[in-house]
Amino acid sequence: MPTRSDVERVLLPLGTAALAIVAWSLAVRLTHTTVFPSPLKVAAGLRELAARGVLWRYTGDSLRRVATGYSLALVLGVPAGLALGWIPALASAFNPVIQMARPISPLAWMPLAILWFGVSEAAPDLLIFLGAFFPIVVASMNGVRSVPAMYLQAGRNFGLSTPRLLARVVFPAALPQILVGLRIALGIAWLVVVAAEMIAVDSGLGYLIIDSRNAGKRYDLVVAGMLLIGAIGLVLDVVARRLERLRSVRWGFQGETA
Repeated sequence: MPTRSDVERVLLPLGTAALAIVAWSLAVRLTHTTVFPSPLKVAAGLRELAARGVLWRYTGDSLRRVATGYSLALVLGVPAGLALGWIPALASAFNPVIQMARPISPLAWMPLAILWFGVSEAAPDLLIFLGAFFPIVVASMNGVRSVPAMYLQAGRNFGLSTPRLLARVVFPAALPQILVGLRIALGIAWLVVVAAEMIAVDSGLGYLIIDSRNAGKRYDLVVAGMLLIGAIGLVLDVVARRLERLRSVRWGFQGETA
């Protein structure tokens, strides 16, 4: 049976969303604007996109690109971060390069990505990879460094070899921090794909926004695309947060993640 806190967790966000829609509708009506669409026009625009088959195809294209770039960053970033956190000499050699490259916006690579790959799927995939890779590496590295020394000593006392120590002690203990990095990287990847699709490809939710603006100034479709991006981003964040809270990945540290 749902508890009061469970009900509040659902009703409060829904109530806030309802108030925002009402305020939006009143603002459009009171200002008599002919540019910014009302909620009803945006809803009609969503139905139009669904009827044309564009809604699901563009959403699927954006999610596929994020999955490709993010998966590559995950596969390469976690092992790289674990190695940097475990081997001090490796960290001394590569950490300055990582810290220099990390603040560079993935969108700054856009001209080079288009130069290398043209208007193709590889260009946004590269930008998504770059946006997700560095947060994953840094989180994995810091997670290894934060493993309590007594965990390592206990593992060695049980005669664990280095590979087994990493697999059975270090990685599980660092996993909560790694998952935080994965959630941050996922949010960045979703931001990057929208921006990349406005320039580098001819499909996806980012392309939907810029194309709707340029082709007839369809601001109802522009706002519809923005709301879709926000809704999908919320779903992705909720899924990532639930993974962080699984008991099986939280034994390394006490307390809640951010």
